[in-house]
Amino acid sequence: QVQLVESGGGLVQAGGSLRLSCAASGRTFSSYAMGWFRQAPGKERDVVAAISWSGGNTYYADSVRGRFTISRDNAKNTVYLQMNSLKPEDTAVYYCAAIPWRNYGSSWSKSDEYHYWGQGTQVTVSS
Repeated sequence: QVQLVESGGGLVQAGGSLRLSCAASGRTFSSYAMGWFRQAPGKERDVVAAISWSGGNTYYADSVRGRFTISRDNAKNTVYLQMNSLKPEDTAVYYCAAIPWRNYGSSWSKSDEYHYWGQGTQVTVSS
């Protein structure tokens, strides 16, 4: 069992930065790959980035590649999403989620494959 709690969201002007954190509880955190998803009003939940259990492999959605960076600290049971050069279209509720490591390579972008989800944190980017 893994419980996830996101923090770090807020209101920022376009061009600004935010760092989201996702704190995990449970002794098996390092057995899971992790992902960040986002959902804007009226839209589907889409993957933003994902990271392997070791942190050695990452994937990004095309819309955020080069602006966002995902990382994790297994000693602190925490995964991060550093967001730079934010745009109004990045406005959404951001969720972290955990996927079994064995499914990560083939299913990192598929929300249905993630077993555990946080409650979400709102990110609003003003123009």
